[in-house]
Amino acid sequence: MTTVVSDTVAGVGPLLRGWREQRRLSQLELALRAESSARHISFVETGRSRPSEEMVLRLAEHLEVPVRDRNALLLAAGYAPRYTQSPLDAPRLETLREGIERLLRGYEPYPALVVDGSYTVVAANRGIGMLLDGLPEHLLTPPLNAMRITLHPEGLAPRVRNLPEWRGHLLAQMERQIGLARSESLRALYAEVAAYPVPSGTDGGAAGDGGAADPYPYFALPLRIEHDGRVLSFVSSISTFNTPLDVTVAELAIETFLPADPATVAYLRSLPPFDEPADTNGTNGTDGRREEEA
Repeated sequence: MTTVVSDTVAGVGPLLRGWREQRRLSQLELALRAESSARHISFVETGRSRPSEEMVLRLAEHLEVPVRDRNALLLAAGYAPRYTQSPLDAPRLETLREGIERLLRGYEPYPALVVDGSYTVVAANRGIGMLLDGLPEHLLTPPLNAMRITLHPEGLAPRVRNLPEWRGHLLAQMERQIGLARSESLRALYAEVAAYPVPSGTDGGAAGDGGAADPYPYFALPLRIEHDGRVLSFVSSISTFNTPLDVTVAELAIETFLPADPATVAYLRSLPPFDEPADTNGTNGTDGRREEEA
């Protein structure tokens, strides 16, 4: 349902048109997806009709508008925001935090971490800590940024044996995200890390792995990273939350690194169990809370 309004009240129309053009959809294509009409979409975009709250959300869904920007659409249409934005340490997210901590801890000794929409690390397990060992303090000072740590010439970049391929994968991933979300912070981060010089000696050589003539037949592009005199290989998997109703939760991504060859599996399994932190607060997690015994 729509309400006819003054031509001078554009409201949400230009915003919806911008998202539609960014997704390269015609008014007819969007109308068919949203079970509406091209005439209706045209009236909404020009401000001749005010869409209902339900219609705004339906169009946003079919345009794959990020949750954060759906609130902006609702406000522009004259409605209250639908999605909250809670700090990650808010009491209402306690169950989420505990679930993430258990997931990260259960994945050890394999590396896993959680980042927000700008790749700020909000949680990580001790497998990640193992890979970051020896990095300069200025890169490890909170807030840590996963892209900056990985691609900075003083970060992990010199240790990544297939840096050109892995760097290309990460930059392409950021480009896809920029295409989906209007995030100035993400654009600024991309410009920064894309300008980092590529360290010499990271052209795909197999330093530290015995110089095997035949590469392992990987099933996906691996991250091949030198650690403690040997090369470990991982493939990454990224998970997000289904139908989130909170902006903070919508922008979280859990990245897990699966060993990509038998040698990496054998090495990680040969490591002694990670020691529990020996602090006086009794903490045992990525953010200072103690994990309860199951």
